[in-house]
Amino acid sequence: MRIFHIAGDQFAELGALPEQLPASGYLWIGTVRRDFEATLPDLQTFLQRWTGGQIFDPHVTDLLNTQLPSHYDYTSWYDVLVFRRLAAGGGAPPAADDNATTLSNVRKALQAIDTSPVGFALFDRVLVTVHPTDCQVRDYFASRLKDQAQGSEGGRGIVRLPTSPADLMLRMVNHMVDSYLALRRMLSRQLGALQQELFGPRSRYDTWQLLLESRDTLHLLEETCEDQRSAIVEWIDAMDEWPDPPTPPERRERELLRVRSRDVLEHIERVLSHVRRLESSSEAAVQMHFAAQSHRTNAIMRTLTVLTAIFLPLNLVTGFFGMNFEGLPLIHSAKGFWSVTGVMALVGISLSIFFWRKQYLGTRH
Repeated sequence: MRIFHIAGDQFAELGALPEQLPASGYLWIGTVRRDFEATLPDLQTFLQRWTGGQIFDPHVTDLLNTQLPSHYDYTSWYDVLVFRRLAAGGGAPPAADDNATTLSNVRKALQAIDTSPVGFALFDRVLVTVHPTDCQVRDYFASRLKDQAQGSEGGRGIVRLPTSPADLMLRMVNHMVDSYLALRRMLSRQLGALQQELFGPRSRYDTWQLLLESRDTLHLLEETCEDQRSAIVEWIDAMDEWPDPPTPPERRERELLRVRSRDVLEHIERVLSHVRRLESSSEAAVQMHFAAQSHRTNAIMRTLTVLTAIFLPLNLVTGFFGMNFEGLPLIHSAKGFWSVTGVMALVGISLSIFFWRKQYLGTRH
């Protein structure tokens, strides 16, 4: 568990939970799921002392649940937001300059799409975040906020620190959504390469299991994004029901929260729209592949039919002269064989030229 005190441009990490809330600013308590479960009784005691309320047992269960989809809920004392992030241990995505085979890259890209929930318990002056064990969001923001505070002290004009627990929560959520935006570019590149392999002129594509895995993974990603969108929409609706702030600075902060919330929602919408386009593209690629295979089969059958049509009169000639009669023309002539062979060659060449001009032969149709 890590405890941080944020007040204005000041950012400090505390060694333990304070007996009382600081006079200004707010507390951010970031913990992994295992530590949250172990220290829950002490944390509930401090929350009761600080805010007059505790986290209800159903919400504690939600924060500890590793399979819970993204969702939002609220009470009189606090709000709860569960947001699924891309899991760091789900698989290493392929690099842009990876020289591995296309199918290997696609498999890596699909394995990278794994999610795990991050929980937020939002009080007026306290933010409790519950992270997976492998989550780097907490440490990333702790380091980032520390650098911002030091930059502000040095007068370097660094972006200001979050002014409220809600502001910090939205920044963390936005950071997690940005990882989905990066993922969509990788998916587009890898699935595009997969489609190129589907339509290769010498392709013998038979790894249909990978294509089915990609479709199922995109469906899962779409459901995840829809849950995220629903959670943020519910958060925005709940924020609209909050009492109006009494002072202009507080009203300005509230409006900034709305803007940041809409920005997060817009990012989720972009990811969701792109995932749906990828799904449609994958389905269309499969249909086009079968259409191309059917077209190729028709071309082969047409070529075989033309060859049959060319050799049919030749077979007729050879069958005619193969009859066991003494009075057949040219059968006793020394030049008969060469004469018949010349006629057959002339017929074969004439039919070949005729079918070629009709474009029944060759690859151009």
